[in-house]
Amino acid sequence: MNQELVLLSDDDVLDAYSRAVTGAADRVGPAVVSVEVRHRVARRGRAEREVPGHGSGFIFTPDGFILTNSHVVHDATRIDATFADGNRLRAELVGDDPDTDLAVVRTEPYSAAVAALGDSGRLRVGQLVVAIGNPLGFESTVTAGVVSALGRSFRSVTGRLIDDVIQTDAALNPGNSGGPLVDSAGRVVGVNTAVILPAQGICFAVGSNTAKFVAGQLIRHGKIRRGRIGVAGQNVPLMRLARRAHGLDGKNGVLVTGVEAGSPAERAGIEAGDIVVGFDGKAVTGIDDLHRLLVTERIGARTTITVLRRADKLELAIVPAE
Repeated sequence: MNQELVLLSDDDVLDAYSRAVTGAADRVGPAVVSVEVRHRVARRGRAEREVPGHGSGFIFTPDGFILTNSHVVHDATRIDATFADGNRLRAELVGDDPDTDLAVVRTEPYSAAVAALGDSGRLRVGQLVVAIGNPLGFESTVTAGVVSALGRSFRSVTGRLIDDVIQTDAALNPGNSGGPLVDSAGRVVGVNTAVILPAQGICFAVGSNTAKFVAGQLIRHGKIRRGRIGVAGQNVPLMRLARRAHGLDGKNGVLVTGVEAGSPAERAGIEAGDIVVGFDGKAVTGIDDLHRLLVTERIGARTTITVLRRADKLELAIVPAE
């Protein structure tokens, strides 16, 4: 019997799923770096010592800017970036934002590989995503999964909520922090940031749209400019009678427990005991809503804050400060 030798091409061997994963890894992998840091740790009754740590990051501009996580590089005494070819360069911190767990570091321009930031707003639940990083010191590790959920909120180490977080089941481990989450076209749609232990397959990434804004602010200012009004407060439920009387949809507001002297809130006439229910024409149902609304564009801009004071609903003019 004559046997015919059949030569299969790479495309024949790989199915569509495999081609998508390998394609994404090929496009973004060369831009992924290992971020190695040293932190100074104080020990009770003993001299300080430096301890090593590591995470991941990726080059997102041709001139050496690298995105990573804030918790990887925050307060680091030394930062180094090791590139895909093994070359290692000293990096400097451009700025970090613990509130979104994002940071930008920079090395001298070295690699021509750049990972393009995509539009996380176009993601769909069930969509294929690929995570690339250096978990547990294993460099250039690729894992794949799907977008498990969108619009999650994740509380950062500072206590503020990070909005529009992507949940994925692409496996992440210590060391993946700061690495890219990539779609099948090789566009970065998220920055891997956290896992929930001991759960399996519940991992989170900060959306690329958030990363674009934060990275731009860090490069421009070295920090994120956020507004403040100068109140201490706590979330409280609103009485049903008050909601009906004033046409409020929200069931909660922010009870003002203190007003900082000389603050925008004091100048606006806000008093302890007021309940904040609106800001800039938008409903406020809790402290997290206020944080979201006090964005850069509101700094120095005159707007209104809506409060309930006893039986009255007041619209007060306020100018948030930085």
